[in-house]
Amino acid sequence: MPAVPIRREPTPRPVPMRDLLAACAAAAAVSTPPPAPEPPRQEKAVRDRRAAA
Repeated sequence: MPAVPIRREPTPRPVPMRDLLAACAAAAAVSTPPPAPEPPRQEKAVRDRRAAA
């Protein structure tokens, strides 16, 4: 019976911590929705109404 060569997985290379942190920051930036627009302030709405009158 012929010997079957054993296939070994290559050893993974170490990844620098800064690359891991950069990847996490990029993933967070891409997956986080933009903030909702702020509602108009009451002061500005009152000023606009007075100017229109």
